[in-house]
Amino acid sequence: MDYTRSAVGDPPPVEPTGERILVVEDDSKMQRLLSSQLAARGFEVIVAGDGETALRMVASEKVHIVLLDIGLPGIDGLEVCKRIRARTAVPIILVTAAERPETKMTALELGGDDYLTKPFHSGELIARVRAVLRRSKLGGGATRTQGVVDAGDLQVDLEKREVRRDGDLVKLTKMEFGLLHTLASQPDRVVSYEDLLETVWGQRFDDVRPVHVHMCHLRRKLETGPTGPRHIIAVPGVGYRFRVSG
Repeated sequence: MDYTRSAVGDPPPVEPTGERILVVEDDSKMQRLLSSQLAARGFEVIVAGDGETALRMVASEKVHIVLLDIGLPGIDGLEVCKRIRARTAVPIILVTAAERPETKMTALELGGDDYLTKPFHSGELIARVRAVLRRSKLGGGATRTQGVVDAGDLQVDLEKREVRRDGDLVKLTKMEFGLLHTLASQPDRVVSYEDLLETVWGQRFDDVRPVHVHMCHLRRKLETGPTGPRHIIAVPGVGYRFRVSG
């Protein structure tokens, strides 16, 4: 059975976007369908039929976004997502045939950027791919700000997407930098959980756990000393703020 529904009157092929999508899907019919829909919008498509192949391709090929099915043979999509995110910040959209809220939350907590449930419309697929790519280019969707935010031992270059602590470069994932960018570009302003979800993930969820999980990882990388966080301050029940001094 087909898992996507093609739109009536789909637009003709457009000029190449210059962006390469890795489609990770074990069903050959679905591979062909997704590849044709994406190629018709100008994307270059490469395909992997299992998790091991996908991991090798992410390591060896230039990939701008991964469209990753969760129900893969061998290593499932959630584990593949986890391993990809440990290596790189390449955007990942996870796809599943099951509508389970807990699976969706797990996918996002493991570093997924978005989530699609089969069956989905081809127009929704393209819109989500473009939205995730756009957020990736803009540092997670936060408003771009020129200059460096200097917070004593911590320097955040919002334009170059570089973070240094005591002069040493700190490696952040795309989600972590998106959260930091959103907070540091408006220091001392409390940003709500809902606004962080909408800015960094591009949508709002009833569950704010993804914010807490990624913020916990970010704090471990940026904060020093046993006396508590100096820069990323939690406002219980509301959100977080970035403190420049203190």
